[in-house]
Order: sequence, then structure tokens, then C-alpha cells
Amino acid sequence: MSPHTRRTILKVAALLAPGIALALFVLGGAGLLLAPLDAAGRDRIVAAVAPALDSHGVILLAWWLAAAALGAYGVQRLVTDYVAAPGRLAEATQALVSDAAAPDVAAEGARPVRAVATAVNALAAQRRGMQQDMARLVEDASRNVAQQRDQLATLMAQLQQSVVVCNRDGRILLYNARALGLVRRLTRTARGSAGTELMGLGRSIHGVVDRALIAHAREMVALRLGRGESEGVSARFVTTTPSGHLLRVLLAPVGADAGTAGGAGGFVLLLDDITDEYDVQARRDLALAGLTEASRASLASMQAALDMLDYPDLVQEERDAFQTVVRDEVAAMGGRLAALVADASNDLKTRWPLQDMLGTDLAAAIVHRLAEETGTAPGIDGVAADLWLSVDSFALIEAVAALARRLADPPRALELRLSRAAGRAHLDLAFTGALPAADALAAWQADPMRSGESASPLSVRDVAERHDGAVWFERTADGSGGCFRFLLLLAGASAGLAAPALVPGAARPEYYDFDLFAAGAAARSQDDVSLGSLAYTVFDTETTGLDPGGGDEIIQIGATRIVNGRLLRGECFDELVDPGRSIPEAGIAIHHITPQMVRGRPPIGEVLPAFHAFAADTVLVGHNVAFDMRFLKLKEASCKVVFDQPVLDTLLLASIVHPNAGQHALEAIAARLGVSVSARHNALGDALVTAEVFLRLVPLLRQRGIETLGDARAAAEESYYARLRY
Repeated sequence: MSPHTRRTILKVAALLAPGIALALFVLGGAGLLLAPLDAAGRDRIVAAVAPALDSHGVILLAWWLAAAALGAYGVQRLVTDYVAAPGRLAEATQALVSDAAAPDVAAEGARPVRAVATAVNALAAQRRGMQQDMARLVEDASRNVAQQRDQLATLMAQLQQSVVVCNRDGRILLYNARALGLVRRLTRTARGSAGTELMGLGRSIHGVVDRALIAHAREMVALRLGRGESEGVSARFVTTTPSGHLLRVLLAPVGADAGTAGGAGGFVLLLDDITDEYDVQARRDLALAGLTEASRASLASMQAALDMLDYPDLVQEERDAFQTVVRDEVAAMGGRLAALVADASNDLKTRWPLQDMLGTDLAAAIVHRLAEETGTAPGIDGVAADLWLSVDSFALIEAVAALARRLADPPRALELRLSRAAGRAHLDLAFTGALPAADALAAWQADPMRSGESASPLSVRDVAERHDGAVWFERTADGSGGCFRFLLLLAGASAGLAAPALVPGAARPEYYDFDLFAAGAAARSQDDVSLGSLAYTVFDTETTGLDPGGGDEIIQIGATRIVNGRLLRGECFDELVDPGRSIPEAGIAIHHITPQMVRGRPPIGEVLPAFHAFAADTVLVGHNVAFDMRFLKLKEASCKVVFDQPVLDTLLLASIVHPNAGQHALEAIAARLGVSVSARHNALGDALVTAEVFLRLVPLLRQRGIETLGDARAAAEESYYARLRY
């Protein structure tokens, strides 16, 4: 029987039930009236009533039953239209209020109720339209914000200034590659380590600059803001780094700290390493002080000698002696001035930093300058469009122009060539014509450059050396000409300032995260913090064997960071370790780390403190992490570090999310969660896979009510795998 037929039968039964009940009531009442009578009495009453029933009684009873049924139907319709229908309307409306995607309410019941249902559906449709419009606006705004972030990231990457932006608590939320290179150079603690820098999203700037200095600078800024100043409010100070460098810091407020309405507030730091500048200035001040003292003594000697020369009765022998004093002092003063000028020239040679420049732009600028100098533009051999150089373009163009002026007498045909060569670049000023004499070629490179009446303290060779390169002359094989060749740096090859290497497969390093503006220093414990709000260091180790207590050692540590739910592939730690013992052949087949690869690498005593600094203020995450932590704990005392931060294990968390899964190996979990696995049994490769797995586990844990770090740790302790010990 179909549901529709069943509902129809029930409705008919509901309509007939009152009439049937009434008939039964009447018949039952008649039976009760007749029951006390004897058979003769009942027969007499039936005989008296029968004629009436035969004629009009049946018709009357039928009308009576029909009226009862009609009344019952009316009552049922009233209940359906004015009681049941409004109830269903209220329930459907509540569903629409909670979810605009819910189905429209049914237009049923009395006309007023249907009118309300129609109005509710119209409002729901209007709400859906508004939500769609809002979603489009949000999408457009998000796209614009993303474009602005990308533009800002590009601008920051091109800045020659080291820039760091922090929130109020000193957590880094933005920095550029030059700041990373500067801090990496000044704070590196492990030889050859790729991840010992203290710069990173979510890290504390107080690991680089002393907290008290920043607090004092912010107080000075607040005082100036309190006096009503608004333009150019900043504070400057100089501090020393553990490596002995001098760091000049400019602090400026942003957001609410700058007095603007709203915003979380924070501050910007501009960092400069002024060690060399300070050394130059100190030497100059010392030289000037020495020159002043020596000149004062010389002047006193000359004044005394001149006073004696004024005596008319001075014998010639004494006069000659005093004149000798004057000449000697003048010569000494001249020598001191010459030495001071020479020192100033040497300082000038290294004063200006090199800048990145496109090779085609440099070649075009040189051609333009030579055309002005000689009246003829030299030819250009093909220059690669993607060739970037690190140069002092002004000094380099001056050096090439100085050589071109020398080659102009007699006139020679010039050609410019620029090409890559063994990790460097060759800039050639080639010519055809008479070859200069060997001593002239040497003098052209070593003598100070001249342009008209003006002279430079630099020579062509000085300019080449400033570029960490060289210059030399080469003759052509047939003797028809030659070229002056400059050896130059490629962009990014400057020591300490190169952008950090990216992990294979990463599009670019994530150097910014504006969401960290909202991350404050919480008064509550970390156990009460949601999993999505914490910073994590996901790590893995490779070892000589599986017995940490039996002499096996760490041979590689790899780690990456997660901040604000984002995997920061540009902030990684990857270090091979010299274990100080042999590596078994059975292990080499797994991790592919040979004794030759770790020979000469830093020992664990250098690498573990560097990793400890990398993982500071974060939650440690690993797969079967009890094994790795056992190795770290055994080295804490000898390395003078303590890993006391919370630890999460993806093995335990996966066993909570998938309790019925048979396998919880990293590959099996990754397959279940759709994470691709590469570079297996490489510490950094495994750490990256573990990080991806952890990010996929967090929302699954949230569905099970595991929201905070404390929830995750408590749930992990209940896992069967938590019983494993190493």
C-alpha cells in the first residue's frame, strides 16, 4: 500500500469516525433502554417504532449521521489549517533562520497561513541574494587584500633596508630577505647550519634585540605621542650582538601604537649593521686626534724655531739648525696629512654597498656613457635577458669609461660583451686596433681614474676589487686587438645577504603573516589555547641505529614550522651531524647518509643548541616522536639545553581520529589523508610530510571535540600507542 493511499484511508476514517461513534452511541442507548423490559414489552415497543423507522426514521437517521460527519470534517479542517499548518510553518521557518540553504517552507493551511509562508519564502530568497552578494564582495575584497599583500611582499623583497614588523608582544609578523640575511649573519651559532637564524614568523624579536632596549624605545615613542606629536615619531638606539657586531635600530609605531583609531598595534624596526661604519669612523677619529696632537707639537716646535730666527745676532750655524727644524716639521705634517688622505681613500673604496642590477640595463648605461665620452657608441654582443649582477653601477661605469678614454688615442673600434662564466659574470671591453704597451696597460689599471680636470681616489683595479672580483687584459689570438675583462658577482652571491634557499617545490618563502597582529600574549596556559592558534616546530631525526641508550647517535635533524595554520616551507632547519662513530651499512640503505657526507659537519654539541633556538616558543610535533625525543633528552646535559615545551605525536593523534585503521605508519596515515610522500627517510622530507599530516588532522580532531592543546594531549594519553617507551 502506497503512502498516499494510506493517508487517504486515514482521512476517510477520521471523517466517518464521529458518525459511526454517534450511531453506536444511539444503538447502545436504545439497547440499554430495552434491556430491563421483558420480551413482550420489547416486542410492543419495536412494533410501535417500526412503522416510523420504515418511513421517515431511516431518512432522519441518515441526515443525522451526515450532519455529524460534516461537523467532524469541519473540526478536522480547522485543526489542520489553523493549528497543524502554523506549527509546521514555525518549524520550517526556524530551519531557514539557521541555514539559508534549507528548503522553502510549504504554502499550506488557511489562506492567512499560506500568505505568511509566501512572505517567509520571499524573505528567505532575499536573504540568499544578499548572502550571495556579500560572498562576492568578500571574495573581491579578499582578492584585493591578497594582491596588496603580494605587492607589499614584492616591495619588501626589493628594499635594501632590513625591515621587521612586530605586534605589540614583539612577535614577528613580517620581514624581508635582507633582514633575514642580516640576522642570520649576526646570530649564527652553528657552523654551516641552514636554520639557526632567529628570524621567523611568530618568533620573538627579543631573541635578536634586547627586550629592555625595545621597551625603552617604545616608552620614548609613547611620550612623544602623548605630547601630541604625530609626524615622524620614532626612536633610535645602537646595541651589540653576541657576535660583537654593532646594530643600529630605528623603531617606529604602527596601528594603535601610532595613535590611529582601531587596529591591534605594533612597531616597525629598521636594522643596520654599522660595525664597519663604526670602525671606519673610529679609525678616522683616532687619526684626526693623532694628527691634532702631532700637529700641535709640530706647530710649537716651528713657532719656537721661527722665534729664534728673528734674533739678528743668530749665527749662521744656529740659523741653519732652526730652519732644518721648520723643514722637518713641515715634512712630518705633510706625511701625516698624506697618510690621512690615503686612509680616507681606502675607506672610500669600501663605503658603498653593491646593488642588484639587470645585465641589459648595465650594458645600456655603459654604451650611453661611452657614446658621450668618445662620440661613438660601441657594439654590444648578446646579453642574456635574465642576467642579474651585484654591482656598484656608478663606479663600474666610471672604470669602463676611464679605459675607453685611454683607448681613444689613437681611435679604436670598441665592443661590449657581458656573459656568465663559472658562477660569476665577465664584462669585457673589447677593441680592435693597435695594442698598447705592457707598462701602459698596467698603469691604466693601477693609476687613479681621471675625468677631465677631476681625479678619483679609485683606480680601475680598486673598482674591480670592490666587486670582490678582478680586472685583467687579454690579447686576441691573432694580435689584432684585445679586451679588458672585469670579473663580477652575480646577484644574490654577496656574502651573507643572499636570499635563503627554498625547499624544493616551494613557490617562495612565506615572509609575512598579518594575522599575527591579533596574536597577543595570553594570560592562560598553553593547554587552553586552540590548536589552530599555536606555533609548531615539526621535526624528525635520522640516527645511526634504533638504540638511543646503547650508543646510537643523531646524524641529521630536519624541521619546519607551522604558524597560524600555515606551513612555512621557507623557514626550515636541515643539518647533518658528525656522530663521532661509524654508521652501520644497514642504516645507510634506509637513510642514504654515508660517512663521507657527515665528515667535517658540526657535532651534536653545536647543532642541538641551534635546533633548540629554532624551536623556541613552539610546540614540538613529530611522528612516533617518543623515539626522537629520547635522543634529544639524552643530549640535553652535554649540550646545555632543555626541551621543556609541549610535544604532540601524529601517530597518537591519527590513532584517535582513525581508531579502526590497521596501520598508523607515516605513509599509511598520509595515504588516508591525501598527503603525497616524497624524500622519505630524509629528516627534512619526513618533517614536511608530518607537518602536512598534522594540518589535516587538526580539523578531524575538532570534529571529535578536541579543540585545545590540553584536549589533544589528554586524548593522546589514552591512545594504545602512548604506552610505547624508548
